[in-house]
Amino acid sequence: MKHIHLLLIVGVTVLALPWTDTARSQPTKVKEIPRSLDELSDSFEALVEAISPAVVQIFATGYGPVGDGVTTSGLIVKRRAGGSGVILHPDGYIITNAHVVDGARRVQVMLPLADPTKKMARSILRPRGRRVEAQIVGVDRETDLAVLKVAYSDLPYLELGDSDELRQGQIVLAFGSPYGLENSVSMGVVSSVSRQLTPEAPMIYIQTDATINPGNSGGPLTDTQGRVVGINTMIASRGGGSEGVGFAAPSNIVLNVYRQFRSSGRVRRGHIGVHAQTITATVAAGLGLEREWGVVLGDVYPGGPADRAGLRIGDVVLTLNGKTMENGRQFDVNLYRRPVGEEVTVEVERISGNRNFTVSVIERQDDPERFSNLVKPGKNLVPQLGILAVDVDDYTRRMLPPLRRDDGVVVAARAADAPVGDNMFLLPGDVIHMVNRTPVGSVENLRALLNGLQTGDAVVCQVERGGQLMFIALEIDI
Repeated sequence: MKHIHLLLIVGVTVLALPWTDTARSQPTKVKEIPRSLDELSDSFEALVEAISPAVVQIFATGYGPVGDGVTTSGLIVKRRAGGSGVILHPDGYIITNAHVVDGARRVQVMLPLADPTKKMARSILRPRGRRVEAQIVGVDRETDLAVLKVAYSDLPYLELGDSDELRQGQIVLAFGSPYGLENSVSMGVVSSVSRQLTPEAPMIYIQTDATINPGNSGGPLTDTQGRVVGINTMIASRGGGSEGVGFAAPSNIVLNVYRQFRSSGRVRRGHIGVHAQTITATVAAGLGLEREWGVVLGDVYPGGPADRAGLRIGDVVLTLNGKTMENGRQFDVNLYRRPVGEEVTVEVERISGNRNFTVSVIERQDDPERFSNLVKPGKNLVPQLGILAVDVDDYTRRMLPPLRRDDGVVVAARAADAPVGDNMFLLPGDVIHMVNRTPVGSVENLRALLNGLQTGDAVVCQVERGGQLMFIALEIDI
């Protein structure tokens, strides 16, 4: 890690005076330092003291496959992970990153101790907190967020701020336990209010130069009012440490995930049934539009909420809930965090004039992550196929389109190196009904069927994908 040291160089002019006792007896008085600097330092000290009690350290222990994600080796090893979190409710609800606790069998949280010596002289070394057991309420891999619960009440907590109000250059503080150093704080500014890491990703991040390192994951990024404006998630680094490019999940997305986990135990994704596209100069010229920027609806899905509300293909979207829409990505990102069941207002421009439409947000049925929140590697791993799977039951059946058969297991996630057969592979959302003509009743049953096969044996899975049945032929390769 590179360290940049700021050196204060004081230039001293030496006068040609005789070195006498008289000269030594008349020292030059140091210019008085402005009190405003002390006041600024006192303000930050008070802010940190108010925030720190709600910041926790997290310890996770579990079992996972060797390598990154699910592998086909079938070798499971014990894993330990550490990170940070922040208490959002006095009854013990904590938000952190999904990757901190994903696949964990046991999660513990280090709660800060109440300080009985707060008004007395005290050591600079404060006592460590109490380590308590925590329950995983839910894990959402798409946003990399998770909610935990500890069996304590009257805990110090922080409130979520409005990340839409953040501005580039705004001062923020990053809290957490980098490299296991409990309850550390760093200061920086907002480098960007909305950074999209991949072109088609609906998830956006706050970029900051506040120092974030491994172990800060899940800790809060706060404003100078002590409100949580983001959850520290990742860094961009060539050397593995902080290089001034850190990313935090915006608090408005955090709030959506947090509320859904507390109310229903899972996260549902929403949409309104349109395909929004960015208006370019070419698009504007071809469609005869007056503006060369903004959003145009390339499709309105028949029978969807937008269709029922009256939106049409070719409508130019001016605003979404009063916010000006500048491009298609912005439109999708703003819809992404809207909870299912909420109504949004879409203002569009037509030849006949501007119109407002109220549209209901419904659940995305094709969300590839909708099953991944239900699995743990130790329970749901099928190593021969390189997948994590869950049983088809009353709960998962509600998340699927009508099935041709009632039995089977659902593919929740697959490894990048999962086996491919006949130029086909298993995908999240696929339902495996049979293996080599034998019906599959559960994940345990599927593993038992595959355990009886040898390396090189053929495996033909009858799979239902989007209402269509097909055979996917693989070979055992373990």
